[in-house]
Amino acid sequence: MVRPDPVVPSLQIPVTVYAINEPTPGPRWKTLFDATWPAYRSWYLAEPRSSAGTGKAIARPDLETATAMLAKYMPELLPTYERLVELAGDDEVAARMLTLWNAPAFLPACSQAVLTGPVPSLCRNYDYSPDLWEQTIYTSAFTGRRVIGTGDCLWGLLDGMNDAGLAVSLTFGGRPGSGEGFAIPLVVRYLLEVAGTADEAREALRGLPIAMSYNLTVVDAMGESFTAFVAPDQEPEFTDAPAATNHRGVVPEYPDRAASLRSVPRLERLTELVGEQPTPEGLAAAFGQDPLYNREYSRAFGTLYTASYRPTEQVVEYRWPDVTWRRGFDDPSDSRTVTLSGS
Repeated sequence: MVRPDPVVPSLQIPVTVYAINEPTPGPRWKTLFDATWPAYRSWYLAEPRSSAGTGKAIARPDLETATAMLAKYMPELLPTYERLVELAGDDEVAARMLTLWNAPAFLPACSQAVLTGPVPSLCRNYDYSPDLWEQTIYTSAFTGRRVIGTGDCLWGLLDGMNDAGLAVSLTFGGRPGSGEGFAIPLVVRYLLEVAGTADEAREALRGLPIAMSYNLTVVDAMGESFTAFVAPDQEPEFTDAPAATNHRGVVPEYPDRAASLRSVPRLERLTELVGEQPTPEGLAAAFGQDPLYNREYSRAFGTLYTASYRPTEQVVEYRWPDVTWRRGFDDPSDSRTVTLSGS
C-alpha cells in the first residue's frame, strides 16, 4: 500500500498594518522608531558581506561621510533628516543608518505594472518575508508636498504617490552585488518629494548613486510612465515597459535567480494583462491570482500586500484576500489586522 504524502499545514500569519498620518516627524514617528530600532540596529550593524560583483564588502560609513552624501545628493531631505535624528535621541548609529548610505543589502521580489489610460494607475505586489516588513502606511508632508506610501527603513518607501499624482514602485532588478549608494527606499521617498511628473522623476534619477539593482516603475496623473533599471556605478536605463518583475529587460541576465523567483512567467502575465487594457480594479484583482500572488512566506517569497495607486483619484487601495483598505491623504491614523496564508 502506498501512503499518501503528508499534508503540510499552511501558515496562518496575522499581521497588523499601521497607517500613520503625521505631516512632519513627531510622536507617531518616535513610537515607530522605539518599536523597530532594536531590529533595525541589528540589521544595520550586521557584518558586511562581500559584493558578488566585486568580491569586496561595502562597509557601513562613518557619520561624516554618510551625512555629506545625503547633503550632496538629496539636500531637500536634510531638514527632515535632522528632525529624525533629534527624535532618535541623537544616537550616532541611528544617525548613520537614517542616511541610508551604504546600508545592508535587501532583495524583495515583487511585481508591478502601470495603466496609462484612460485612468492612470500603478499596481504592485510586494513579495518578501513577513518578519522583515515594517507594516506601515505613512502619510506625510516632509517637504510641503503630501506623500502617501508603504513605509520602510523608518522614512523610506517601498512604493508611494504624491499629491501631484506621481506614483512610484520598486522591484529587485535581479543583478547580484552592491556598490556605494543609497538604499532604494530612500530613493523612492526622494523622487516623490522632489518630482511631480514622470519627466521630473526621470531627471531626478540621473546621477543618483544607488546601492543595488532595482526596477523602478513610474506613472503620473497625465498617464506618462517609464520603467528604469538602476544599479551601482551606472546611469539609469529608461524604457517604456509598463511592467517589471525581478530581472532586467525581457531576457534575464541571471537565469537561475530569475527562475527561483518565477520572474519570467510573472512578467509575461503582466504584459498580457496590460495588453488587455483592464480597468484599475481589474488589474488589481489579477494581482491576487497566480502567478502574481505568491505564498512561500517561509522562504521570503510571499505576497505581503497588493497596492493599487490611483493618481487622478488621489487614493491608494491596499488589498489582501480578506481585506481591502482604501487610503487618501486626509485619512487619519488607523490600523487593520490581516491574515497571510501560505507555506
